[in-house]
Amino acid sequence: MKSITIKDIKVFVTAPHGNNLVVVRVETSELGLYGVGCATFTWRCKAVVTAIEEYLCPMLKGRSVHDIEDIWQSMMGSSYWRNGPVLNNALSGVDEALWDIKGKLAGMPLYSLFGGKCREGIAVYRHADGNSPEAVEEKIHAFMEEGYRYIRCHMGTYGGNFDGSIQKMVHPENAPAGAYYSTRTYMQSVIRLFERIRSNVGWNLEIMHDIHERLSLADTLAFVKELEQFKPFFVEDALPPEQVNYFEYLRKQTAVPLAMGELFTHPIEWRTVVQNQWVDFIRCHLSDIGGLTPARKLAAFCESYQVRTAWHGPNDLSPIGMAAQMHLDMSSPNFGIQEFAGFNEAEEEVFPGCPFTKDGYAYLNDRPGIGVDFDEKAAAKYPPMEMDFSWLFSRLEDGTAVRP
Repeated sequence: MKSITIKDIKVFVTAPHGNNLVVVRVETSELGLYGVGCATFTWRCKAVVTAIEEYLCPMLKGRSVHDIEDIWQSMMGSSYWRNGPVLNNALSGVDEALWDIKGKLAGMPLYSLFGGKCREGIAVYRHADGNSPEAVEEKIHAFMEEGYRYIRCHMGTYGGNFDGSIQKMVHPENAPAGAYYSTRTYMQSVIRLFERIRSNVGWNLEIMHDIHERLSLADTLAFVKELEQFKPFFVEDALPPEQVNYFEYLRKQTAVPLAMGELFTHPIEWRTVVQNQWVDFIRCHLSDIGGLTPARKLAAFCESYQVRTAWHGPNDLSPIGMAAQMHLDMSSPNFGIQEFAGFNEAEEEVFPGCPFTKDGYAYLNDRPGIGVDFDEKAAAKYPPMEMDFSWLFSRLEDGTAVRP
């Protein structure tokens, strides 16, 4: 096998969808051969860029592009302290780019390199959000007309929309600014919303909901049990990573399928809930756990315990990262569902080869490697932007800060 080495690693930040996306391009000693990967940590993108440019690039120049596993292990251990989202995203960008190169050298799409197709299309779910039950129902019908059969349903922002038009709250004097919400109003609003969906839309639709770790342990248990009557496809991120052991009590007291993992960055966080079969779906953000190399192992680990995959797929994930996840979806026997936020025209311009959807299924383009490219000139038209961090400053009615 011809020796091909890493010549340079470049990092780009672009915002074609209103979120700062971090893209890595690994250039090689072979003329015209390069790979692209996603390292998007929208809320700390500058830290990820620095980690790649100042640490990983100097360390990896001259390494063989073939040694993906050893490179990943070396990157993970080289900082001594590890398993945090900044460095994991930096690792992911390089890791996915190396897999992209591997697929191009083999002349195969990654799913073929991973063992081949387990299905022809990838079932995806979309988000129906709105500030009223009527608005959410309208979006549900619009998605159904496009052929989607799995829809995550939310109303406002955890029962409100920050301006008080849904939730009427009284704060203490001099309460700090923040994204305030009432846990009681939130829970009641979701129950009413699900009642409306099942009454007006019917039962020929899979619906889900994301709690986003915003409730106490007792409220979480009561809320999930109350949702049972609506037969959700799953309830997502019911607990924060620090409290995953409480899933034991949820599993024993509710039949609602549980999905967890969006905020996971460390194997210890998912190992216990999977081994004990306390959750039904693992939904890590691929770049937050370090890329394709650890995700392939996680998917295989979950298969042993009949836990299905439902990788995190918001719009603060580049089309490269989405396609990387979909290659796992295609080749994993324990695939469950794929979250999908859709692409706008600007993203499709910046990232030629985006996956496409038809009748509720996503499809890859079957080009070698990840199959999605990166147009540097087009990306320059959508420079990095100042992000709106407001939703991350969540507070209870009395002003207590909570983690979103």
